[in-house]
Amino acid sequence: MKNILDAPFVKEMCATTANMYRLGWDERNGGNISCLLDEKEVGEYLDLENVIRTIPTGFEAKELIGKIFIVTGTGKYFKNVEHDPENNLGIIRIANDGTTAELLWGYSDGGRFTSELPAHLMSHISRLSVNPENRIIMHCHPDYTLAMTQVHKMDEREITRTLWKQMTESIVVFPDGLGVLPWMVCGTNKIGVATAEKMKKFRLVIWTLHGIYGAGKDFDETVGLIETVEKAAKMYMLTAHLPRLNTIEDSELKDLAEAFGVDYRKDYLDL
Repeated sequence: MKNILDAPFVKEMCATTANMYRLGWDERNGGNISCLLDEKEVGEYLDLENVIRTIPTGFEAKELIGKIFIVTGTGKYFKNVEHDPENNLGIIRIANDGTTAELLWGYSDGGRFTSELPAHLMSHISRLSVNPENRIIMHCHPDYTLAMTQVHKMDEREITRTLWKQMTESIVVFPDGLGVLPWMVCGTNKIGVATAEKMKKFRLVIWTLHGIYGAGKDFDETVGLIETVEKAAKMYMLTAHLPRLNTIEDSELKDLAEAFGVDYRKDYLDL
């Protein structure tokens, strides 16, 4: 059996968490990631019959029974993942009761998955129902996106339009726009349900005064979505107090989307 530390999905988690910490998106133990894994691939590295222990998830996820995920641990610092992945990460399988996680590897200090796991599982269910290729759910606290929630009207259409107009790539990268939630207590099933509902329409959901949730088919796509939003938010925060002499007009946003063949939110443009 192959060494689990050589598994591509473990290496990607290590590289991604290190990069997100370096970017300042995941201070202290802020943020969390879960990735749906291929059972056959995991079986090359782990004995799938060997369950280390079981952990209640706090949510009934019958749609995910038998699915295997690699998930960041609760209270774990992203900066430490690459140096000690077996302590800071875990590989879990949703048990037949739908409410229990079977630990197959990781959380070696007796820990457990992120407290946001119910929100992740709910969002995985939503995204898989829309696009079966969406395997990643990622939550983090990008600086300028978070700052923007303090000064911009938190309306899905308006904040999407603002970010689309900050730079040419925006509408091409996230043509489906952004979902928005008001401030809510984190780590609860309530915010998980609300996020999952938004995830039926959006790959990106902003938590006002908290951060952002992103979904994608792989680590590159999901990080790329968030970093494009963050770059656009940075442009907004750097220039919002200045007279705007140039902007991308709605007709030009339409031309951009059509040139790149993306399915954009046509109702978000004034044409």
